[in-house]
Amino acid sequence: MAQNGSEAGSLVAGMAGRYASALFELAREGGQVDAVAADLDTFDALLRESADLRRLVKSPVFTAEQQAAAIGAVVGKAGIKGLAANFIRLAAANRRLFALPDMIAVFRALVRESKGIVRAEVRVAEKPSDAVLTEIKAALREIAKAEIDVDLHVDPSLIGGLVVKMGSRMVDASLRTKLNGIRLAMREAR
Repeated sequence: MAQNGSEAGSLVAGMAGRYASALFELAREGGQVDAVAADLDTFDALLRESADLRRLVKSPVFTAEQQAAAIGAVVGKAGIKGLAANFIRLAAANRRLFALPDMIAVFRALVRESKGIVRAEVRVAEKPSDAVLTEIKAALREIAKAEIDVDLHVDPSLIGGLVVKMGSRMVDASLRTKLNGIRLAMREAR
């Protein structure tokens, strides 16, 4: 299941891609890719957890100065430093905080691509055991002939089975899809 084109290559177009690419190049030149990725993951987690921070990042009501001051405090308190802190502050100064989640996503894709890691989105009906997840990763690794970064989502509407998306390919082995297929076949048989 090889990818056609690169995940990062298709994302780099646009403003978020330009910012993320510039950050990635600086981090790579300084040997700080993993440290910057960890700091961006920390900030992204804060964004997901705090409605107030999301409002600050998305709202045009706040001035650049207000955003920069608030972001500076958040970055400092979270222990984010160096290149990642400067990057987040630059996004605030340039009124680009609203695009920061996209910039972080593109940066992650660039990191995965640089390490030869393929991202697989896996949706399951219920959280799998560690042993089952290990088997899924091993099977995907064998198919992709690369290391796999699994993005696991629990979706009870699948009823059972799983849906896997890697690159431009998708395999739907969910019980919901199979039941819908049976239902359709029975309707046509009438």
